[in-house]
Amino acid sequence: MDDQQLAYALVTPYSIRKSRTGNILGRLLSRTGLDLVRGRMFAFSRELAETFAAEVVTDSANPRHRATQELIREYILQKIGPDAEDRRKRSLLLIFRGKDAVSKVMNTVGHIVHERTMGETIRDTYGDYLADAEGRCTYFEPAVLAAPTVATVERDLRLLAAHSDTDGGVLENIIPYPASGKVEKTLVLIKPDNFRFPNARPGQVMDNFSRTGLNIIGFKVFGMSVAQAEEFYGPVLAVLQDKLKASAGARARLAIERELGAAVPAAVEAQLAELLGPIQGRHNWETIIQFMSGRRPDECKNEEERQAPGTEKCVAVVYQGIDAVRKIREVLGPTDPSKAPLGSIRREFGVNIMVNAAHASDAPENAARELGIIRITENDFRPLIERAYGAK
Repeated sequence: MDDQQLAYALVTPYSIRKSRTGNILGRLLSRTGLDLVRGRMFAFSRELAETFAAEVVTDSANPRHRATQELIREYILQKIGPDAEDRRKRSLLLIFRGKDAVSKVMNTVGHIVHERTMGETIRDTYGDYLADAEGRCTYFEPAVLAAPTVATVERDLRLLAAHSDTDGGVLENIIPYPASGKVEKTLVLIKPDNFRFPNARPGQVMDNFSRTGLNIIGFKVFGMSVAQAEEFYGPVLAVLQDKLKASAGARARLAIERELGAAVPAAVEAQLAELLGPIQGRHNWETIIQFMSGRRPDECKNEEERQAPGTEKCVAVVYQGIDAVRKIREVLGPTDPSKAPLGSIRREFGVNIMVNAAHASDAPENAARELGIIRITENDFRPLIERAYGAK
């Protein structure tokens, strides 16, 4: 639709380091009502930082706006670009789409000014603008950067897209760790039940994971295809088929006895379990595929439909740190929310063993397998920008 604008919010390295990413995402989703369509981690090179900073300052006739632009320019150079030793810093680019997206994002982000309100905007809560008695700024932290007009959004997104391969992606070698530490990389999937309507839940789930002290190094918004879901949950099929044998046999025995009025021997019930367990298991497995992708495998008429992006939204977040797999799974909780401990994500946000808020890899090798399936290194940001604005 012609009225569907793109807008962006760039979460600053300071906000990421202070574990504010989830709360910022939650506010943007719940207060704008916009569709989150892409997300990509960036580690600005000096070239990108200098080019991005130079574009910030305009010919604005408003002295106040010009002064703020000058502050943002210096902030980009000093706090988003690499340090004096050329060490890069992590930023997260979030792309939203919808009617009046630019103004909605800007209103939610807010402005850095002397007159402050009481936490109405992201910058009210997480940003800082401190001035001395003469009104000179002594400390500046905007928390999030956003562009104020449709034209500046296009300009900035084109620039970032051009650098999205060299300066963006999964940032594996940005954070130093002790040589003796067991550094791991693990995957979290924020599941479709968090995206049924615009709300803060995806951000709240991320905020809970921040308790681990791990670092976010990758971020991707996508619709899981049927083919991806089948491969991703492939190992679950045999487990379900075996696990559901007993219940399938018992239910079949009860149904037969109710309909025929004749007792079913234990040996026959066991045979029914062997026959019906795999059928029941596959049915439940295909329900998981439908939940994650939006359709069941038997609804796909051909391979093209199996490979097509799904209609259900997922967000993949890659965490890195010492003992990352265990730490993430402890905060997440067991598959069944009713058995999850108080304070765990699944106890707080889960409904049942399928609709349970998030998935987390259970071993480093499985994390590697799952990250490959969802194509975490794929650059899906640049094609979006080229489709929206045309290639230059």
